[in-house]
Amino acid sequence: MIINGDEDYAGEILLMEGDLLTLTFNLAKIKYERIQWWFRPEITLLAEINKQTDSMTVYDDVLDGRFRDRLKLDDQTGSLTITNTTTEHSGLYQLKFSINSRSYFCVIVYARLPVPVISSNSSQCFSSSSSQQNCSLLCSVLNVSHVTLSWYKGNSLLSSISASDLSISLSLPLEVEYQDKNTYSCVLNNPISNQTRHLDISKLCHMCSDSVHCCGSTEAVIRLVLSALVGVATVILVVYDIRSRRAQQDQTHIHTSEI
Repeated sequence: MIINGDEDYAGEILLMEGDLLTLTFNLAKIKYERIQWWFRPEITLLAEINKQTDSMTVYDDVLDGRFRDRLKLDDQTGSLTITNTTTEHSGLYQLKFSINSRSYFCVIVYARLPVPVISSNSSQCFSSSSSQQNCSLLCSVLNVSHVTLSWYKGNSLLSSISASDLSISLSLPLEVEYQDKNTYSCVLNNPISNQTRHLDISKLCHMCSDSVHCCGSTEAVIRLVLSALVGVATVILVVYDIRSRRAQQDQTHIHTSEI
């Protein structure tokens, strides 16, 4: 990204981590003895060209080395280049070429965005006869700043939440019906980029495949117990019926013998 500076220029330069930044000023248009590039808010000298001593100096070890091996100064144009930028390079850059002549560049470097993660809060599946037909979803991201997390239904915004300049984790809930055929997506964005995760309802919000799985764990246990009790009762009745018939046959045989 190349920005041409004018005297007392005040504007924002937005870029992503890793991008190349070149701050350019045309020295051919001005008379100068020395130019200096300063970085604020720390008010630190980064580079300078001195015509009186015919020298050019880059101070890339300042500020705990955040600019180390990243600064390049062009002695012909006076432009300052920063390679492999990080969020630590956000700030106000000042070009000073005389006592009363300065140009300013406000630079904001954004971190690269992670892809949002969509998870389901539903711990079980539901049958078509269930009273609960909604699937609870959660879209989340970790350690982000200067971003907005949003749910979209098609192209329509449903809800959103934003992060400040502090690195925090964000999460945004959504409830949909199990048979919903609409297209949903969770989007994480900042002013210059975005990351999108599309919702696959069939994977996260599924209906039960059979009557056993339609039930919750408690109901399944109850059904199993009832089935066992019915089985035991059936066996008891069969045994009782067999014994009753045998007893009746024995009594008939005794009575016949006595006659």
